[in-house]
Amino acid sequence: MRSTRKPKGEGHARRAEILAAAERIFVEVGYEGATIRKIADEVGLSSTALYMHFSEKSEILHEICRGAFQTLKEANAAVITADAAPEVRLRRLIEAYVDFGFANPNAYRLIYLTRPAEAREGAETVAQGLGAELYRSFEAVVAAVDAEGRLNGDVRAVAQALWAGAHGIVSLMITKPYFDWVDRELLVSTQFDALFQGFVRR
Repeated sequence: MRSTRKPKGEGHARRAEILAAAERIFVEVGYEGATIRKIADEVGLSSTALYMHFSEKSEILHEICRGAFQTLKEANAAVITADAAPEVRLRRLIEAYVDFGFANPNAYRLIYLTRPAEAREGAETVAQGLGAELYRSFEAVVAAVDAEGRLNGDVRAVAQALWAGAHGIVSLMITKPYFDWVDRELLVSTQFDALFQGFVRR
């Protein structure tokens, strides 16, 4: 059933509803399988009315990716500016990344599990901008641990290994929910305890 039409003056809420619906549809049927009409039907709009908010499908995808990276950027900023030792902030950053992935599985798929069609339509551009900025801020905290003489390994290699470890857990658990996983918190803590014991000197 189509949703009840919202009265005029609720454009911001309607835009958010369009983005949420499109995010679900992009994941369910793929970017190429999604259409403006399908998204419009999901939120109770005509295609013409939807075009008043977004000019094309790629603009919707771009905005979803931008919003997801912005949310993660804000979470990172709170950790980076906290009054804590570098290794503590590093652990909190990687945990915040994992928390974001599990809280926003559809957005995570679109920004970090990008298929070729989605990359061509703008997801890759956002990742190269905001995504790269996020990664540099993470790597800077790894460098801060190294500056204290407590890092085992090359800064860039350690940063990428930690990110890959976090991505592996999130991507596997959200795409393979049928697997007999142990408790999620236990798996995450086990993974990061092992990584931090290897990379950070006590």
